[in-house]
Amino acid sequence: MTDAELEQLRESYSKLRDEAVRDPAFFYDALFRHAPELRQLFREDLEGQGMKFMTTLGVILAKLGDESAVDPHFQELGKRHASLGVRISHFAPMEEALIDSLRNALEDDFTPGLEALWRTAFEEISGRMIQRGGIQNS
Repeated sequence: MTDAELEQLRESYSKLRDEAVRDPAFFYDALFRHAPELRQLFREDLEGQGMKFMTTLGVILAKLGDESAVDPHFQELGKRHASLGVRISHFAPMEEALIDSLRNALEDDFTPGLEALWRTAFEEISGRMIQRGGIQNS
């Protein structure tokens, strides 16, 4: 990704983070609409989990252009998710939940171009987590 694309992601993330403060469970509510069967993988505190997700996403975005800085995060995240029972097939509904969350937070500012950029970023992030964390197929 170019520096300009990374900056677009970071700017839109700040709006997403602000919205998550107002409605911290939105991402997980969206996830369970797309894949209700995933509810069993999560603890009851979805608001706390939602804030943790936003914080982790922010750390990754801050370092996304620097492979050596972000690689340990992908490995740790991948291993943690694998240990919780997350499978490769779970990433598709996670992507859709993220897109729903962005659309909700950004409203008219969530353009098709920005959506495509986020989808590319999600594929890159999830691909690295899967590869480095040993996440398996379902």
